[in-house]
Amino acid sequence: MLTESTIAIVKSTAPILEEHGEALTRHFYRRMFEKNPEVAPFFNSANQAAGAQQKALAAAICAYAANIDNLTVLGGAVELIAQKHASLQIKPEHYPIVGSNLLASIREVLGEGATDEVIAAWGEAYGFLADIFIGREQQIYHEHRDMPHGWEGFKTFRVVRKEPENDVITSFYLEPADGSGVPAFKPGQYITVRVPSPCGHTTMRNYSLSDKPGQPWFRISVKRELAIEASKPDGFASNYLHQAVQVGAHLEVGPPCGEFILDPSEHHTRPLVLLSGGIGITPIMSILLSALEQTPERQVVFIHGSLNAGTHAFKGTLDALAKAHRNLVVRYRYNDATEEELTADQRLSLGFIDAELIESLVPDRDGDYYFCGPQPFMAGIYHQLLAWGMPPAQTHFEFFGPRQELEKPRLNRCPV
Repeated sequence: MLTESTIAIVKSTAPILEEHGEALTRHFYRRMFEKNPEVAPFFNSANQAAGAQQKALAAAICAYAANIDNLTVLGGAVELIAQKHASLQIKPEHYPIVGSNLLASIREVLGEGATDEVIAAWGEAYGFLADIFIGREQQIYHEHRDMPHGWEGFKTFRVVRKEPENDVITSFYLEPADGSGVPAFKPGQYITVRVPSPCGHTTMRNYSLSDKPGQPWFRISVKRELAIEASKPDGFASNYLHQAVQVGAHLEVGPPCGEFILDPSEHHTRPLVLLSGGIGITPIMSILLSALEQTPERQVVFIHGSLNAGTHAFKGTLDALAKAHRNLVVRYRYNDATEEELTADQRLSLGFIDAELIESLVPDRDGDYYFCGPQPFMAGIYHQLLAWGMPPAQTHFEFFGPRQELEKPRLNRCPV
């Protein structure tokens, strides 16, 4: 356990770290990549360039400092990070690299405020947290290795099918190259794909599994990420998959990870409400397909938001599911739709996913909500559920980015 003096010092430095958080984490990443370039493949260069990883780390450090005397409140965050670490194959030997660079960065950025006493306290606090992560990650690795058809590390899979889902999303069906079976996974989880990078190393990306468990394949549905600005590069990994990877190609794949899941053992009488925006449909599709198979009697409400028909993935599949399952209600919202499209499809309406639309399908608001999509969409849904007083146990989401971005006040709408 941490000493009382360490807890007191770390808590006292929380406001200082909050003030200098992003400057500290920017310095930390620059320093670590310079001193220890071997860890660079574990990090998404696009997120580095956009500042997302720096913000996320700053938020995590501040949360740890503020709650170091009551770490139980961080249990969910610990599991999320441990799953992410396991997906990237973070091992015990990596923690000293991070720790030494973090402590050096605290000293270099805070200057006189980073006394020997402060550095010693943060060293103890970091070591304590590292031990928590190492222990949980070892459990995850053992689970991966011991499950039927499981493995630890990366395994070679072959692309057996490649299918466009819309103008920008393509599904890849992956089967083990050695002819073995595919392990079970929980609906909502993701796998890690490792591909060669332009610098001669490798880079890793997490992609949600978009099909239900029990198939002879893993299916990932990847959006081709184009640069928002002319001066920025296109997303490397997604464009590599779209352009260079064809049927018959081999990919290195890590075991399924993630804590955004539908637990098939839970049976509730309240509706299952699935909300997605854009590429956020991928884990939601896995959850939907699994729910219809495992709890066919349960009412399911599925709402998907998209820019237009060209960016709407899985529409044919969803229309067919709605016809086959009387307990499934499907609705679509486009930011841009023609009069002909609106007239032809009674499930389609114009605008954003908002409280009025959700309440029209779930009048008493009581349901188990799962949602995933772009940050503005996520923030809108998150704040609407907060305003309704929805219990945390009934609210589940997958959000890639700093939690503060989700918690910023938003208008009562959910753009995609």
